Amino acid sequence: MRQFGYNGLMAVREILHYPDPRLRKKALPVVRVDAEIRELIRDMADTMYEAPGIGLAAIQIDINKRVIVIDTSADRRDLRVFVNPVIVRREGQYGIEEGCLSVPGVYEEVERAQKIEVHALNENGTPFQLLAEDLLAVCIQHEVDHLDGKVFVDYLSRLKQQRIRKKLEKQHRLAM
Repeated sequence: MRQFGYNGLMAVREILHYPDPRLRKKALPVVRVDAEIRELIRDMADTMYEAPGIGLAAIQIDINKRVIVIDTSADRRDLRVFVNPVIVRREGQYGIEEGCLSVPGVYEEVERAQKIEVHALNENGTPFQLLAEDLLAVCIQHEVDHLDGKVFVDYLSRLKQQRIRKKLEKQHRLAM
């Protein structure tokens, strides 16, 4: 159902849940930022805000393209779009409890770089560079991992991964 959302009519897409094998796909680069990609960005923003979350990668909604949306602001009015993002520099260490829309209800501390430099295209296809730190840097790294077929639980011990998998599989069975 479409309602009014981020930019006009709202389209909320289904988010894949771990351990869905489609989350392991490596996303393909976007060749051209066109109307189709801009519609994808709008749908991703609507899906992220509705969930609610602070970041979403296209692969999480089963779209095999290197696109992420992020909004770490308190008022949800600072949408950032990254098409074909590449992290070119990482500095420092920052441990923060992470969650993920594809791993609902699970929060674990993960070590990431505190500062990063990322190069990407915006929603108009214009190249840009961004220096990010702390929460924004973590969020970008988390979403770029999704584009590379990684989920944040990959950074956890095998035992924790098994517990999370069993918990989510049980929740899935109970929901059916």
